[in-house]
Amino acid sequence: MSSLVPSPQEPCLPSCPPSAVSHGAGLIGLVGLFGWIMLARHYGWNGPNAALVCCVATGLPMVVWSLLVDKVHLRPSTGIDWSKPRPVRDVIDASLIKLTGLWMTWAGIAAIYAVARWYWTGNYQFSMRVFIYASPFLFFLSIPYVIWIDRYLKDPHDGAWHLGAMISGQPGWEREAIHHHLRAWAVKGFFLAFMLSIVPGGYADIVNANVSEIATNPVWIANWLIIAMFLVDVQFATVGYVLTFKPLDSHIRTANPYMAGWAAALICYPPFIMMGDNGPLNYHVNTADWAYWFEGQTALLAVWGTWLVVLTAIYAWATVAFGIRFSNLTHRGILTHGPYRWTKHPAYLSKNAYWWFATMPFLVTSGSWSDAVRNTALLACVSAVYYWRARTEERHLMADPDYAAYAAWMDRHGPIPRLIGWMTGRRGASDSLPAPAE
Repeated sequence: MSSLVPSPQEPCLPSCPPSAVSHGAGLIGLVGLFGWIMLARHYGWNGPNAALVCCVATGLPMVVWSLLVDKVHLRPSTGIDWSKPRPVRDVIDASLIKLTGLWMTWAGIAAIYAVARWYWTGNYQFSMRVFIYASPFLFFLSIPYVIWIDRYLKDPHDGAWHLGAMISGQPGWEREAIHHHLRAWAVKGFFLAFMLSIVPGGYADIVNANVSEIATNPVWIANWLIIAMFLVDVQFATVGYVLTFKPLDSHIRTANPYMAGWAAALICYPPFIMMGDNGPLNYHVNTADWAYWFEGQTALLAVWGTWLVVLTAIYAWATVAFGIRFSNLTHRGILTHGPYRWTKHPAYLSKNAYWWFATMPFLVTSGSWSDAVRNTALLACVSAVYYWRARTEERHLMADPDYAAYAAWMDRHGPIPRLIGWMTGRRGASDSLPAPAE
């Protein structure tokens, strides 16, 4: 199945266009994740290495499901023909050129890690230790892997080959293929280091938590469940950045080619983050969280905490829906199931709603109306940044006719776009969109 949503010649049912990414992979990943958490809590495995094993426990079941049940390796979108393997002697020259490009890419990423000081402070030091330990294994394993996969690829001349050909002075390389290759690895290099840096923290919080004590307070229950939802998000996202392989049909089709897309995304993450304590969009000055303002109101605390848990659960669900394909700034297949039946950007909507309800920036401990106005305005700017991110992502994905069909369907049938259209008076424009041909 090469198309992730119906082509114009296929019927579009009134419910939602089908997705090639099944629910099964994400669900089995959750089983592996929480199965490991239960073992870890029982045996006290709360260290950073155990957190990495949790990533394996999350990702390995999804890989097995994807291969045995979804049979993703047989999809035409992998670019692989398993029925016609070429002899090693026919691919070895191309494979060596590709390995040259791949190793030079890794060397460039390593050089950036070595020079950028923030990668050697705080939580990032854990990421660097993981990369240093893994690098010799990746180097030697890349040799048999590249030779093996080149035997089956319909066209082994991918971006790594084009970069290797340019470096080695071989003819036939293309600049755009190199740019695509470098953009894809820039995404992986930047975000994988960040995800690994935050893997141990949330994991330890869940494994070390005293559940019997937490259960005595509705605020503690809500906060513990919220941390658990973010743990799910971090574990699935980390797995997604690692597993970018053609045989899993989880490779990066394209990385966002627009500078605006990169700018909108990077300012949401360290070291470029603008929403941090010292950033220009810090909206936490003299604020207190929801539990402070509702202290003593047990029923209200329970209701508010439940709502915040629901929002973070939707946020985590939006990541789980990707299975092994999650990453920022990339196109790795179009999703139309799970929360993506409701809106094109469920993670951004739920995350921003959580910030508004959890922080309530219009309430400040200083009693200053100016602090309240500034905080509210700055959180509005943060939400505007995520709207900007969403638009730049759509600009990138609209180059894929499958996403264009999904976007048109969502504008016409999606409950949240229709609600927003009704509230803003744009309902008629949405309803006038043509439906895909029957």
